[in-house]
Amino acid sequence: MFSQEEIKKRTGAYAADYVEQGMTIGLGTGSTVYWLLQELGKRVQSGLHFRAVPTSRQTQTLATELGIPLADLNNVDQLALTLDGADEIAPGLQLIKGGGGALLQEKIVAAASKQLIIIADENKVVNTLGKFPLPVEVIPFGWKQVQKKVMQQLGCQLVELREKNGGTFVSDHGHYILDCHFGQISDPAELNEALHLIPGVVETGLFVSMADIAVVGYADGRITTTTSTTS
Repeated sequence: MFSQEEIKKRTGAYAADYVEQGMTIGLGTGSTVYWLLQELGKRVQSGLHFRAVPTSRQTQTLATELGIPLADLNNVDQLALTLDGADEIAPGLQLIKGGGGALLQEKIVAAASKQLIIIADENKVVNTLGKFPLPVEVIPFGWKQVQKKVMQQLGCQLVELREKNGGTFVSDHGHYILDCHFGQISDPAELNEALHLIPGVVETGLFVSMADIAVVGYADGRITTTTSTTS
């Protein structure tokens, strides 16, 4: 049986095969994507040529260290694919993302891609979204008003302002993140729309009907690929 870190390493290496010569791709953020980047860095040294749009400063820094050429999304018409992680993967490849705080940029990059390929370990697979607190990115001004509306209007059990290193977490784009404990999200599309109607909400961690393929690694050594029925 493989440890969780070994599963992530094997899954990341497996997913590197999706990157082909000459592609311009999106590179996500997270612990499994870390191992994908390590593998892609090795392949660049062996002659693989591609460009990548990073979804966070963290990914940008690591990709640069590994010699992976970067591109500006504003100079790209469309990305061939994006490889990214997820915090929860439900049936139909509905996702919760944003545990690392990069959900805004991740969603913009995913929307610019022909394919969104999610890589994760088996612990991220769930029957229903919502056990993982849903990240909602908000502007700092009036964030408590957003918090109140999410609880009162949408029935959220608990909404916490994300903190890091003893202070308020601030995203790459200068926003705050509210972690919303819904417990269970029966209709992700409806909730995503309702959250966007609240003034001050920048983006949500609900990735609805965006993922095309999920690559999932298991402790017994299996790596499975699931394709969305809407792809």
